[in-house]
Amino acid sequence: MLLCLDVGNTQIHGGVFDHDAVRAQFRKSTHPLGSGDELGAFFTAVLREKGIDPRTIARTAICSVVPAAQLALRQACSTYFKSEPFVLQAGAKTGLKVRYRNPLEVGADRIANAIAATQRHPRRDLLIVDCGTATTFDVVNAAGEYLGGAILPGVNTSLDALASHTAKLPRVEIVRPEVALGRSTVESIQAGVFHGQVGAIRELRVALAREAFGENRPWVIGTGGFAWLFEREALFDEVIPELVLLGLKHAELLNRE
Repeated sequence: MLLCLDVGNTQIHGGVFDHDAVRAQFRKSTHPLGSGDELGAFFTAVLREKGIDPRTIARTAICSVVPAAQLALRQACSTYFKSEPFVLQAGAKTGLKVRYRNPLEVGADRIANAIAATQRHPRRDLLIVDCGTATTFDVVNAAGEYLGGAILPGVNTSLDALASHTAKLPRVEIVRPEVALGRSTVESIQAGVFHGQVGAIRELRVALAREAFGENRPWVIGTGGFAWLFEREALFDEVIPELVLLGLKHAELLNRE
C-alpha cells in the first residue's frame, strides 16, 4: 500500500491507497511538526486506529509546501515504513507542460491538483479551486498545459488577519451564515468573510475562464479543507477533498515506472 502525505501550511492531510482505493484518510496540525520519531509514532498510531497495519505500507510519497518539514518527514518514512519517500518537486515527471514563467515557483500542491484533475477529466479544459490556508486557482487546458492561476487569502487566513490586526474584532467560528446582513459583530465578520470569499471565487472563476478559454466553459473542481463551506453556492461542478492525494498517488506511480 501507498501512504501519501500532503503537507500544507496549516495541516498535514494523509491518505492510504490500496491500488486505486482510498483505505483511510487523516489530518494533523502542521505546527508544531515534531521530530522524525514523533511523526513516525503519530503515523503508525493513526494507521492502527484506522485499521491498517503499518507494516503493509510499502511506499510513501510527500507533497509539501513547507520546506522545513521535509527532513523530519523523510526520516519518519524511512525509519518507520522502511521506504525512501517519493517527493513531488522540480524534476519529477508530472505529465503536464508547465507554462508558468518560472515553473519552479509553482507549489507542489498546485501541481498535484492539476495532475489529478487531468487524470480524472482528460482532454478537457479545467479550473481547480483549492480552498485552504490560501485559496488558489489553477488553470489547465485540454492539451494538458498548466497555464497558471491566482492566489488569495483563504477563509481562515482572513479571519486570523482581522483578529490579529484590529483592537476589538474577535476570532470567530467558521460557518456558512444564513444571511449577509449581520446583526452582531460576530455575525458581521462571518458574513463578510464567507460572502467575500464566495464573491472572489465567482469573479475569478469567470475572469480566468474568459482569459484562458474564451467562450469555452471549463470544468470547475473544488478541493481543500474549506471547500465544504461553498458546496451550496453553485461555484463548483464537483468537489473532491482528496484531490492533492490523488495527484500525488499518480505522480508516484509515474516516477516509479
